[in-house]
Formats: sequence, structure tokens, C-alpha cells
Amino acid sequence: MAATHTPAEPAAAGSIRPLPLLAAIAIMLGITVWPHALAAPAGGADHWAAMALFWAMSAGFVSGVGFRPRFILWRAGFSGLACFTGIALAVLRLQTLS
Repeated sequence: MAATHTPAEPAAAGSIRPLPLLAAIAIMLGITVWPHALAAPAGGADHWAAMALFWAMSAGFVSGVGFRPRFILWRAGFSGLACFTGIALAVLRLQTLS
């Protein structure tokens, strides 16, 4: 008799969330094509804006493909809300430097 493994509760499949996923793809392509968007007025890289935008890109990809981390802090840091918070922080940073 073969033993079969049946989990107590099936894993919930995450659904794709198109808005954060599209935001992440747009950030990825935008920074690849136009890297000077993250330059400070003096011409150097604005590391704070880059950090916020790349955090938004990471959160958008994680949230967009439907993955939900178990640890609450990771879940908050890679949510759809975190994606748009990172975009807003980058835009505010670049606007204040202009």
C-alpha cells in the first residue's frame, strides 16, 4: 500500500496583481532607458531617490506576481502599498532637488 501525502490545508495560490506588476516593469524599463532620471542637479547619482525607486520596483514585482511573505515586516515592505510609497518618495525627493 503506497502512502500518499495530503497536506492539512492546501496552499493558497496568489493571484497576479496587475497594477504593482506594471509599475515595477515601468520602473525597470524607465531606469534602463533613462538612467539620468535619478541624477541630482549637480550631475551625480541621487542615492536616496534610487533607493526609494528600486524598493518600489522590488515591492511591485513581489506583490505583482502574487507572493505574500509570511513574516509581517516582509509582507509590509513588499506590498502594493509599499510599491506606491516608494514611487511617491522618489518623486518627492527628485522634486525637492530640482
